[in-house]
Amino acid sequence: MDVKVYTTGTCPYCVRVKEFLAERNVAFEERRVDEDPDAYAEFLKLKLGNSVPVTLIDGEAVVGFDRARLEQLIGR
Repeated sequence: MDVKVYTTGTCPYCVRVKEFLAERNVAFEERRVDEDPDAYAEFLKLKLGNSVPVTLIDGEAVVGFDRARLEQLIGR
């Protein structure tokens, strides 16, 4: 499973998504859009607005902390 989480350092929902994935032993790559210009460019290409977190699971996007959708996509 390929999982990327686009975050910022000041986003409480970003923390919740990362905790949710870690509790379920789902490996993910964090992409800090506030520190990394390349991550920000990737984030903009998604065309999902400016809200973080955005979680990509095998190419499927979840905006915000949507527990039900995240569980569905990780299969738990």
